[in-house]
Amino acid sequence: MATSDAFQSDPLYRLRQSIASNSPPIPTTSPDATAAADTDSDLAIATYLQFSEPAHDSFPLNTPTRFISSDKPVDLRSIYFAWQKKDVAIPDYFASAEQLNEQLSARGGGGGKVQHLVFVERLDLITWLEGASDESEYIKRLESEATTAEAAGSAQVASGAAGGIATVPSGAAGARPGKTIDPRLAEIYNGERRMGDRNSILRGIKPTDFSHIRKTAETFLGRGRHRSGHPSITPAIVPSPSLVSLPKKHGRRPDPIILLSPSASSLLRMSNIKAFLDSGTYEPADSASAGSSSTANILHISRLVPSIDPQRPLRFILVDTPEQFKPDYWSRVVAVFTTGQTWQFKSYKWQNPPDLFKNALGIYVGWRGEDVPATVRGWGRGVMSAHVEKWNSHAGTQGRWRDREVVEGIWGAIEESMRNRGWGKDGGPIAR
Repeated sequence: MATSDAFQSDPLYRLRQSIASNSPPIPTTSPDATAAADTDSDLAIATYLQFSEPAHDSFPLNTPTRFISSDKPVDLRSIYFAWQKKDVAIPDYFASAEQLNEQLSARGGGGGKVQHLVFVERLDLITWLEGASDESEYIKRLESEATTAEAAGSAQVASGAAGGIATVPSGAAGARPGKTIDPRLAEIYNGERRMGDRNSILRGIKPTDFSHIRKTAETFLGRGRHRSGHPSITPAIVPSPSLVSLPKKHGRRPDPIILLSPSASSLLRMSNIKAFLDSGTYEPADSASAGSSSTANILHISRLVPSIDPQRPLRFILVDTPEQFKPDYWSRVVAVFTTGQTWQFKSYKWQNPPDLFKNALGIYVGWRGEDVPATVRGWGRGVMSAHVEKWNSHAGTQGRWRDREVVEGIWGAIEESMRNRGWGKDGGPIAR
């Protein structure tokens, strides 16, 4: 009974219950909202979150929850806001959070501040709230829950009923009926590696040929027999047919990655970057001729980099967000286009600009004749600055011969940075 009371008094668990029962909570301006005037869906004004299922309760929006970020509990307002923005991209989520913080601190606002959750934290929270996962590394257990789980686990281990790591399919008995998972989350789950215990790890399926060890041993044994006057007999070694049939694996050279800024103020975006780096002509990102690539999530550019591989062109991958990155992808990032806005790096491995530009070349592109932002200048030699002529809608692409010069300068800087960081014709640097 005490455990049940602890769950019902926990705002994080109540939010998960309300989502599962399709009875979302309502932001209010009073702890016991009985009139329509007391309800307000604007989180900048509301001060309470009212739940109706399974019991009528209200929690202050500044209540700390069990979700821990940067060693600090995240308040209920930040949790509820992250859930509301679960379907928007990371840059839009950050921009909305900044706007809400301004409204909260303004006159008539509810006060407080919304805490940003990075991509991994937000994904983990949404997965737990939707019921797709029962555990989260960022959510601290209730004391009663931890005690009960520890006692139950000890009893199972003692009886031999538990041990190792078991995987439970999403359609197993006991799952919530009719539960649908976001297709993007399902794609991420399908790409995860299943872990095992020490017993499953130590038993492999790959046949191993030890014939080379026998040859080496026979060499030493033959010398000993020769010294003692006995001729050495070398047995005929027939390799296993299964080993002969195994094809030789050839490593594929990793593709270098270039990250773009998702900012709307950036001169180069997914819609016009390919034409700029490939053909050496700048066109505005919102122009009609550049709109063909505006919906693409990933682009490819092939270019010969003589000092790295004079025979085979390198294929560069261009993206404007690291949401789909695996940990080893960061060692392949060779350049980052930036406008000087630091929110761009919130979901990066290196969120501090000096650390980021020690591991990848920074590139700022602005209008010719305009000053480089002070923030970009403050990042030092790790960021190169390039300038293009201002766009003239009447002249179009005619007379933009300087663009090619700017593009070649950018490629030259990328080539030099890659060479200094250990890129060669067989691959990139070791994961850093």
